[in-house]
Amino acid sequence: MLRRNRIAAGVIVAAGASLVLSACMSPTPAPTPTPTTTSAAPTATPTPTTPAVPVLKPGLSADENLAYFDMVNNAVIAANANAGGRDFVDALVAGGFDKAAMQVTPDRTAVDLQADSIQWSVLFNSECLVGQYGPASGGYHGIVADPTGQGACLLGETRPIDW
Repeated sequence: MLRRNRIAAGVIVAAGASLVLSACMSPTPAPTPTPTTTSAAPTATPTPTTPAVPVLKPGLSADENLAYFDMVNNAVIAANANAGGRDFVDALVAGGFDKAAMQVTPDRTAVDLQADSIQWSVLFNSECLVGQYGPASGGYHGIVADPTGQGACLLGETRPIDW
C-alpha cells in the first residue's frame, strides 16, 4: 500500500507540476482592443455655386462688360459656326448694345471670297469692345481697346450697318 500511495502521490505531484509549468509557458493572450466608433459632428457641406451669368451693365466700363460681350458672341458661334458680321451685330443689339456705336468688317474680300476673319466692335463708355472670328484668327477673340484718334474702334475698311 505504501507503494500505491507513492505512485498516487507521484501522479498528483506530476500533474501539479505540469499545471504549474504550463501556466508559466503559455503567455496570457494580450487583451485585444475593442474597436470604438466615434462620429464626427455633422458639418455643412458647401453648396457648389454656379458662376453668375454675365449681364450687360451699361453704367460700368467696357472691361466690366467684356464677359457679357464674349458670352453673346460665343452664343452666336454655338448657334452657327459660319456666322458672319450681321449675326454678331444682330445678337449684340438684341443683347442691349447700341447698333449706332458698332462697326463691322466685310464678310467677303474684294475678289468675293469668304473673309479669313471678321471683326466687329462696339464703342462703349469711351472704350472699344472688339470681337474677331474666323479660321485665320484661330477662333473667337474678344478684347477691350482704346478708340482710334478719330473715335472709331476698327481701322481699315468697314461696311455700313444699314439693316
